[in-house]
Amino acid sequence: MRWNEGRQSDNIEDRRGFPVSRHVAIGGGLGTVALIVIALFLGVDPSVLLQSGPQVDVTSPSMTRQAPPVEDPLRDFVALVLGDTEDTWGDLFQRAGRAYERPKLVLFSEAIDSACGFAQSAVGPFYCQTDHKVYLDLSFFRVMRERLGASGDFAQAYVIAHEVGHHVQNLLGIEEKVRAMRQRSSERGANTLSVRLELQADCLAGVWAYHANRARHVLEAGDIEEGLNAAAAIGDDRLQKQSRGYVVPDSFTHGSSAQRVRWFKKGLANGEMKQCDTFGTERL
Repeated sequence: MRWNEGRQSDNIEDRRGFPVSRHVAIGGGLGTVALIVIALFLGVDPSVLLQSGPQVDVTSPSMTRQAPPVEDPLRDFVALVLGDTEDTWGDLFQRAGRAYERPKLVLFSEAIDSACGFAQSAVGPFYCQTDHKVYLDLSFFRVMRERLGASGDFAQAYVIAHEVGHHVQNLLGIEEKVRAMRQRSSERGANTLSVRLELQADCLAGVWAYHANRARHVLEAGDIEEGLNAAAAIGDDRLQKQSRGYVVPDSFTHGSSAQRVRWFKKGLANGEMKQCDTFGTERL
């Protein structure tokens, strides 16, 4: 990505050096990869994933936190991508006669106490609809590169844009409606609604990329491939196959690799939000 000359957002809340005094579940027998299967790009309350497993005090000496480095290129990159999403969605909302509320992006290490509950890094990046904040442990980008085979700066930008997509859904009232429908649905029906919500966020990430590139020419050769590879890498089918050796489609909450790629490409094709209606189509 061409990002060195872009505008960095000032809506970054860096809590990587802050002490956390509460106890947090660290996964029990699930392990990091299995937790990622469940919670990668979580668009709902992550606290439901943290009800089991051994408890550790994250302020213990074995988990001492280090202050963020003075020079932090990855933090700067995140701020730049967030700034670009602010510019893009601010313009799109203005065209629609609405005001865009810029979300905060919270950087943390190992664990965080959010308005949606106490979460650990293993759940992956998530958006909290209660406080309108995106939460991200930068170590997740290493997980993408080393465990999921999804490397590159645009792959990282896609992660941020997906979570901002959940913020857009929240501002438009979509997330609230889906949450209400999920509460009235069976487990299978609730999973299907979750898939549709996640795929729409993928599509909205594509909408951002289309308009950002058209306005500011941010994409370079290979960037689109990086984004598509990232979308494919975090499909439920691929992650389940990696973690358990088999696939259970009825348990999908984020969509298959093919679905995630398809909807990201839909948004990227022409930047039209109307193409992101995952709730009005039978074919995902």
